[in-house]
Formats: sequence, C-alpha cells, structure tokens
Amino acid sequence: MGLFDDLDRFLEEQLDEFLRKNPHLEFQALEEQLKEQERDAQKIITELQLEEKSLQDEILAIARDIQTWHSRVSKAQTANRPDLAKAAQEREAALLRQGNQVWGQMQGVKNRIVQAQELLQQVKAKRQEVATQSSQAKAERYTTNDSSYTVGWDRGANNYSRSSDPLEAEFQKWELDAELEEMKKNLNS
Repeated sequence: MGLFDDLDRFLEEQLDEFLRKNPHLEFQALEEQLKEQERDAQKIITELQLEEKSLQDEILAIARDIQTWHSRVSKAQTANRPDLAKAAQEREAALLRQGNQVWGQMQGVKNRIVQAQELLQQVKAKRQEVATQSSQAKAERYTTNDSSYTVGWDRGANNYSRSSDPLEAEFQKWELDAELEEMKKNLNS
C-alpha cells in the first residue's frame, strides 16, 4: 500500500501545484460547486413549500371536520341525546389534538423554509464572491505575460469561425508565401 499512498500523495501535490499556478481553474471549480449547492437549496425550498401547502390543506380539512362535529354536539344536546353529545365532544377533542399536531408540523416546516432561504442567500453571496475573485484572477493572468497561460481556454467552442479568423488568414498567407518561395527556388534551380 505504500506505493499507492506515495502515488496518491504525489498526484495531490501535482494537482495543488497546478491549481496554485492556475487559480482561475480552482475558482471555476468552486463556483460550479456553489451553483450545485444553490440548485439543491432551491430544490429543498420548493419541496418544503409543497409540504407546507399540503399541511395547510390538511389543517383546513380538520377545521371543517371540527365545525361539523361541533354542530353535532349542539344538535345532540338540543335533542337531549347525552350519549351522542358525549361521543361528538370526544371526536371534536380528538380532531382538535390532531389539528394542533399538524399545526406544529407546519410551523416546523416554515422554520425549515426560513433556514433554507437563509442558506440559499449565503450560497448566492459566496458564489458572487468567488465569481469576483475568479474575474480578478483571470485579469491578473491576462496582465502577466505568463507563457503557460493560453488565451482562449475559457472561451466557448462556438466562437471560432475559420472564415473570419485573422490568425487563420495570417497562417494561410504565410503558408502561401512559403509555397511561392519554394516554387521560385525550384524554378531557379
């Protein structure tokens, strides 16, 4: 296992060295991680909001049932049916306990939504900070004439057009001049 540990350590050192020389890539990776965390936080918020809506609907249904049983208690008492009135009161009390439980669950979900929204704001702020640092690192790379940096590594692949590329035109001219020189040499020989 010592060989694999040494190889692993060597590769980590090489990666660290590479990232030190190319901090813009490290910022880019960090920014991607933060985007993923932002998507996850937004997904959690959406799921919690759906759960909150479901609990609200459940509370409303329980409230309607409580109203029904409350009126049944009154009807049974008016009709002088204490057996039915007592059973209806017990059902009403059970529904009130159930409603209180669901209300507590909904409050817990609301608290979790607030926490998730705070987390989302923190992630957004951190992503903005990393984007700023990434831009600064790129600007520093452009201003230093570092020969290990290739301009265009981070540009989209669809930006290249052979017909409007000045570098392509320059190479074609150079290659054509070289061919003409070669033909002149062959004719003079």
